[in-house]
Amino acid sequence: MKLHRNLVFAVIDALNLIFNEGEYADKVVQKVLKFDKRWGARDRGFIAETTYEMVRYKRLYAEIAEVKAPFSRPDLFRMWAVWAVLKGISLPDWKQLEPTPERRIKGKFDELSKIRKYREAVPNWIDELCEKSLGEKLWTKEIAKLNEPAEVILRTNTLKITKEELRKALLDEGIVTNPIKGYPLALRLPERANVFVTQSFKNGFFEVQDASSQLVAEMLDVKPGQRVVDTCAGAGGKSLHLAALMENKGQLIAMDIYSSKLKELKRRARRNGAHNIEPREIESTKVIKKLYGSADRVLIDAPCTGLGVIRRNPDTKWKLQPDFLERITKTQQEILRSYSKILKPGGKMVYATCSILPQENLDQVKSFLSSDEGSDFSIISDKKIYASKSGFDGFYMALLEKK
Repeated sequence: MKLHRNLVFAVIDALNLIFNEGEYADKVVQKVLKFDKRWGARDRGFIAETTYEMVRYKRLYAEIAEVKAPFSRPDLFRMWAVWAVLKGISLPDWKQLEPTPERRIKGKFDELSKIRKYREAVPNWIDELCEKSLGEKLWTKEIAKLNEPAEVILRTNTLKITKEELRKALLDEGIVTNPIKGYPLALRLPERANVFVTQSFKNGFFEVQDASSQLVAEMLDVKPGQRVVDTCAGAGGKSLHLAALMENKGQLIAMDIYSSKLKELKRRARRNGAHNIEPREIESTKVIKKLYGSADRVLIDAPCTGLGVIRRNPDTKWKLQPDFLERITKTQQEILRSYSKILKPGGKMVYATCSILPQENLDQVKSFLSSDEGSDFSIISDKKIYASKSGFDGFYMALLEKK
């Protein structure tokens, strides 16, 4: 493959922002792709995919290149050279690339590949924590799968179109999709494509949403005409799904502590034709207390470590700190105990996370059920979803009922 200097330099710029400035990989890639309007789809693909792969395997490449953070520009070029050698790409004769010992790189790679924390490029503490929590066999399989790039999965917006009609509309736009067994609204793209530029997207016919995430709204068992509260709505992927399942009938209150996310939800709701969503910012505990005892259904899509979705956010591995788990499990418990009070007697509630750790999942549900606030609740069912078993994101969801 012919390497273009400006594309490689764009990757180095992106890595500098992600590794040294602590910026988020997805935002950085969006920013860097705007550097040159002349770049075509292949150029943009090279920048995005190379950047993500180097973020994913940062520890392995740094170890082989014998460089340590904070990385200087020559360090980043050394890491990139390691990536290129391991990909079988012959290195160009550029002054930024010092003579690269290809045999030593391959030898070191073979040696480090025998050790999971290097092979899968994870910090020691995450590797130890997950092995202890999941067992060595499951964690080894899981982290290997979580290091694979995520597929593009769409969720049909049934307020506007059926799944078959959506398949046909996308095919007319040159995009092939396949249904996924067991996921009623999901379509998978066998080949990556920029679906956001399609007319079907602009018409609000679909949202991009992982197959595992699509199971959460379904589990809540909503009915048209109910009062439903999505307590941690964010930018509203699951709120939009709930609105469609409610057929736009009833009231769906979408809450979050970030007004910027709710603004994005409003924009998406307009495109989706979802009219029954009412965004509410949680400015104080009063906003929650006003709703106590009023909802037929409550969704708590709780903040978490995000260890189940590192295929999409590989920089999570490097941003997470060991004390975060302790802080987030406290927050999850507070949210469960407070937000569960929104539910009416006889109502149903789903607690969900995009984490694979039992500490954030079943342990939290058990702790809630043994608390005063959880004494009227019982668990109906729960699902632990592992990427290594499903092929999709790691998730947890539990359906609870209030007496």
